[in-house]
Amino acid sequence: DGVGGVLATIITESIDRMIHRLARIVQLREKNALVQSMVSGFHIEGPFISDKPIYHGAHPVEEVGPVDIEQMKRLLEAAGGLARIVTYAPEQDAESRLPQFLVRQGVIASAGHTDATVEELQAAVDAGCSMVTHVGNGMPMELDRHDNITQRVLSLSGDLWMTFIADGAHVPLFALGNYLRLAGDDRAIIVTDATAPAGLGPGRYTFGRWEVEIDEDLIMWAPGRRHFLGSVMPMRDAAKNISDQLHLPAPVVKKLMVSNPRIPIGLARA
Repeated sequence: DGVGGVLATIITESIDRMIHRLARIVQLREKNALVQSMVSGFHIEGPFISDKPIYHGAHPVEEVGPVDIEQMKRLLEAAGGLARIVTYAPEQDAESRLPQFLVRQGVIASAGHTDATVEELQAAVDAGCSMVTHVGNGMPMELDRHDNITQRVLSLSGDLWMTFIADGAHVPLFALGNYLRLAGDDRAIIVTDATAPAGLGPGRYTFGRWEVEIDEDLIMWAPGRRHFLGSVMPMRDAAKNISDQLHLPAPVVKKLMVSNPRIPIGLARA
């Protein structure tokens, strides 16, 4: 797909199962030169995220909980020094301890699957949170028209890297254009959020605890089509979307998809 590297993403499960998965990928990576070249690190998404309905998305809510630094230490140890981003909900971290801890470890604290207030987000930023995971997603379809998590994080876009899924489903492309103009191309990153069934085409597949359905538009749904469960979009399609539909010039597309993603994880300089 023309991708130079990925952050292998581990989502919420029991801590022991998350540890097993991280350690297993580390083991496989050590044995395979291709995996070493492609897996640039880990994105640990959860388990310290919102337990509100819909906000937790595909993450099993029974495994979600408040920040526990000792458990975070176990996860980082299992990641073998490869953890690059940890997504968490600032409201699950009353004293903003997690971003402070992660910054000391050289790991990015990213707000996601969250309904944090502006005050909670600002406290997280002050403590070292420097990113937002998939802006405009992981929330109910119906929200307060002004005071909602998308508006809150965009109000702090000057202090945060903003990541966006450009599949046209998680965020309609016209809205993505609005968000990108607000965030600015110096602080925005396009991601795929591509899950294990990416590239397999329409059908029913097993993804974690879910039996998922990928429709003809290549959207991955929870059972009953209640909500999305991640994306199956190839990166080339994301590039085509923002180039053709948002009319972004090639240098900006490259910045959003090639240059910017490497900066916060230490693979390139700003």
